[in-house]
Amino acid sequence: MVNTCRLSKFGTDTMQDASLYRSTVGALQYATLTRPDIAYSVNKVCQFMPHPLESHWKAVKRILRYLKGTIHYGLLLQPSSSSPPFSLRAYSDADWATDQDDRRSTSGSCIFFGSNLISWGSKKQQLVARSSTEAEYRSMANTTAELLWIQSLLQELQVPFHTPTLLCDNISAVSLAHNPILHSRTKHIELDIHFVREKVLSKHLNVLHVPASDQLADPLTK
Repeated sequence: MVNTCRLSKFGTDTMQDASLYRSTVGALQYATLTRPDIAYSVNKVCQFMPHPLESHWKAVKRILRYLKGTIHYGLLLQPSSSSPPFSLRAYSDADWATDQDDRRSTSGSCIFFGSNLISWGSKKQQLVARSSTEAEYRSMANTTAELLWIQSLLQELQVPFHTPTLLCDNISAVSLAHNPILHSRTKHIELDIHFVREKVLSKHLNVLHVPASDQLADPLTK
């Protein structure tokens, strides 16, 4: 979604046919199953289902026009050129306090098995983050949970893979995952910290820093 398009739930231009809005957005949710490029935009317009405004409907029509112009886009799944075990890596990102109504952050993640994108998501965080590090770490915790589920599925299918790698562009969040000391300013996210750090210490997860220019999850947050 264009950065200048800031949607709000407050307004007087109430959409008369709210059922049309809900049915169209519901159909767009199915499109995100093969179109990760619209995941953030669809997630955004889904937040206004109860009381859609005309400005929200304009955003929905903009998504539809984009899909019409890129109808040939899709997911490319291809055999791995390398022999097993295969790589399993995830990108985690967050856009801090961008919701102008409640200042909650948006989490974004994408997971690759080999060279193939197999999982992605864009979701508004449930709590207000007091810093960008907190927002990034919450996104890392959610991505770690998704990685663990995929890991257990691959193990059940007896598919060999390397230790999963989680990539984040926030240096402070990456350091927090490796630092065994809890500071007073991080106690409110203690559960997320222990969850990720436990996987790092047990060698079930590698957490590394990635430059912002190589952050593949960035389009899922804005």
